[in-house]
Amino acid sequence: MTPNSKTTDGNIGVPVTTTDTVEKSVDIVGSETGARHPVGTAGVIVTSLALLWSLFQIYVASTLPFTLSALTGWNLTLNEQAVRQIHLAFALALAMLAFPSTSWSARTSIPVTDWLLAALGAASCLYLFYFRDQISARAGLPTDLDLWIAGIGLLTVAIGLFRSLGPPLLFVAGAFMLYTFAGYSDLLPEVIRWKGASFSKAMWHYWMQSEGVFGVALGVSASMIFLFVLFGALLEKAGAGLYFIRLAFALLGHLRGGPAKAAVLSSGISGIYSGSSIANVVSTGTFTIPLMKRTGLSAEKAGAIEASASSNGQLTPPVMGAAAFLIAEFTGVPYATLIYYAALPAAITYLSLLYIVHLEALKLGLNGLPRPEPRHSALFRWGRTICIVVLIFGLIGLVRLLLSELARSLPAAVPVVAVVILTICYLGLIWLAARRPDLDPDEWAAETLPRAGDVLTTGAYFLLPIIVLIWCILFERLSPTLSALRAIELLVVILVTQKPLKVLLRGSGTAGLRAALCDGARDLRDGLVFGARNMIGIAVATAVAGVIIGSVSLTGMHQVIGSFVEYLAGGSLMLMLLLVAAMSILLGMGLPTTANYIVVSTLMAPVVVSIGAQNGLIVPLVAVHLFVFYFGILADVTPPVGMASFAAAAISGGSPLRTGVQGFLYDIRTALLPFLFIFNTQLLLIDVVWWQAVFISLTATLAMLLFVSATQGWLLIRSRLWESAALLLIAFTLFRPGFWLDLVDPPFETVTGIPILSEAADAAQKASLRLVIMGPDARVPEQIRRQVYLAQLIDSVQDPGSHIESGIETSGIQRLRSAGIAVVVSENQLVLEEPLPGSRAYSALRGFDFYGDANVRLSAIELARDRLPKEIWYIPATALLLMILQIQVRRRRRATLAA
Repeated sequence: MTPNSKTTDGNIGVPVTTTDTVEKSVDIVGSETGARHPVGTAGVIVTSLALLWSLFQIYVASTLPFTLSALTGWNLTLNEQAVRQIHLAFALALAMLAFPSTSWSARTSIPVTDWLLAALGAASCLYLFYFRDQISARAGLPTDLDLWIAGIGLLTVAIGLFRSLGPPLLFVAGAFMLYTFAGYSDLLPEVIRWKGASFSKAMWHYWMQSEGVFGVALGVSASMIFLFVLFGALLEKAGAGLYFIRLAFALLGHLRGGPAKAAVLSSGISGIYSGSSIANVVSTGTFTIPLMKRTGLSAEKAGAIEASASSNGQLTPPVMGAAAFLIAEFTGVPYATLIYYAALPAAITYLSLLYIVHLEALKLGLNGLPRPEPRHSALFRWGRTICIVVLIFGLIGLVRLLLSELARSLPAAVPVVAVVILTICYLGLIWLAARRPDLDPDEWAAETLPRAGDVLTTGAYFLLPIIVLIWCILFERLSPTLSALRAIELLVVILVTQKPLKVLLRGSGTAGLRAALCDGARDLRDGLVFGARNMIGIAVATAVAGVIIGSVSLTGMHQVIGSFVEYLAGGSLMLMLLLVAAMSILLGMGLPTTANYIVVSTLMAPVVVSIGAQNGLIVPLVAVHLFVFYFGILADVTPPVGMASFAAAAISGGSPLRTGVQGFLYDIRTALLPFLFIFNTQLLLIDVVWWQAVFISLTATLAMLLFVSATQGWLLIRSRLWESAALLLIAFTLFRPGFWLDLVDPPFETVTGIPILSEAADAAQKASLRLVIMGPDARVPEQIRRQVYLAQLIDSVQDPGSHIESGIETSGIQRLRSAGIAVVVSENQLVLEEPLPGSRAYSALRGFDFYGDANVRLSAIELARDRLPKEIWYIPATALLLMILQIQVRRRRRATLAA
């Protein structure tokens, strides 16, 4: 997307985009995709490598390897480990060739040293692939050559990381490796020392097996992330990015603060397929930031709105900055379910940012951009829109029903029918698009905004790949890899055919058709190359993240960090969450989204789970991972690093520091959400039915809007201090009504001693019991550790008569044993035996010392009490809100009369 290089001073709808802004934008894009663009033979080689990488990833994701193997008789399939090795080989080679070593290095040529580094990096990965059988045969006994290869490989990964992403992640990984080798040093406090690892053991762990570089993180990059990044690159190359920006302006540009609202909407749409907040800022901010400034926003506020919107785009399903697949992998939650959990917080985030923009426009008295006179009345337009929406959803339901029936009666026909339906939709939408001129990225000088309907028809077919992607994930329940592959296949067709079809439909002649065909092929090639270049930093970052994960698994560092945070928090759950949030932001500074998540989740998520359980808070693992992910993403805006803020400031011409501070103030609402869904997991729509989901969505959205009003000091008119405080109280009550109910009516009844066994014996089938376990701490045996464990009973309820035969105590012991909790009665206490290694209870309770002088015991069981619904507190909150609204209505009326 090429920004306008002219400075225009005429119309309000014209962005002032100078040559300097363009150069800054190009530099920012270069930091993401490689600042070196060699010419001649070197350029052909780099482009060919990038193209081959994309084609390789499509090949291994498709069924083509199996088809070719069946046709030729050769084994052309690759296992998961081989794909990871080849994936990293491409990434390292391109990192050396596409990214110069220094800012003053040549941009159009590649020195011999970089060719050598590229060869060494690729060879160190392909060595594992070529000698895989020999390496497997000598597992754990590396040769000298193995150690040399591992050392060279880690060195090239470090160099590639430094070139593509800079030093932040390199420093973090270096600290972990230093701890791995020198953890025994007397310079370290005794509590965090460990015996250290030999060079041979560390190299084998990091490089020669799947615990380090070639671990889960790189596997997700190779199998899922690449395809989604490629999907975004192809969609952008097809022209969807410009289309969504123009559509957002056509829909919202005429409203108060219209350009800022359009920036939020377009960034939100881009977040559906974008894997980088910086790329999002550059692609949308080049157009939106100058327009925001022209309507009256300061450079810092314009940049902050764009930075906040773009960073929030990393929270938007289905891609979530390419971290969604990692979250699903690390938590064991199905990908489609994860999207469902993350949808409401993301929607609330964007709606509240739109509301912030609206309040800023009210406070500054900003107007929107001029738009053409409507052709029809507002009632007609709304009716038409509703009819179109109902028609679209009706057609989707009809297609769903048709494909479901075919899947049952004639499964082989489903793909054919799906292709036919897509073809009809695509041709129809292309026909509509051909009736209007194509969007020009340099043409923003119109007197008025374009009509939304006119813009909508120029590129509505860009929605088809997104619909296919979401359809495959949510309805067909295909894997993320296959879903992205299906969407990419459709995008390939669109890229190659959209221009030729428009030429045919417009009757431009055969000469124009040949040129359009060439343009389509060129666009496809460029999209494949651009997608590969976008992946360089992500692939290298996930490889380095594997080093961090490997260091943690080798040294047990997460336990050290957990002890440190627990010590600082002093047993306070809220203080612990604040510390984890701060550390997540610090660790996330300067890191891409994927590496950001891997680092903070590896170190911080176990801390939240452990200390939360000690405080009686049982939180689903997915909520914990989303908590650290949200705060890691906030690092993109938070000064002093805040890469998204720096990118926005480069375009707006404002101060990067002030832009970052303003962006962080806007993102306070985003920082609030993770705390809320830790304590109220219903905000993630976990274990709720549809009508509860609707009710929770409405109340949570209202609560966030009231929170924004309180922090911005404006509801209907400028709020007084007590009104803002009251709005905060109302927002908190709507978000977490259970807090007030717990104060007046405790949620649990505690049963202690031997009666615990009676409660366990009488519990319902597959019940969940909250067990309070106490005993010596494994790290500090002198301290007594308290932890709440949620035991899942898996056996059936026994007949009442069986209690007589075996005894209630025996029956209770048996039922607890079914949940992995083995207890024996000793001196009227229930002594807990160490759970079996590998069991769920073993992982959850390993913080206890089962071999100390004091026993680990099951001290109590917490039973849920019957009490009033927590929503009863909505009544006083609503009454207080109505009172504030009435006061502000009167005050606004008086202010209007006085004016």
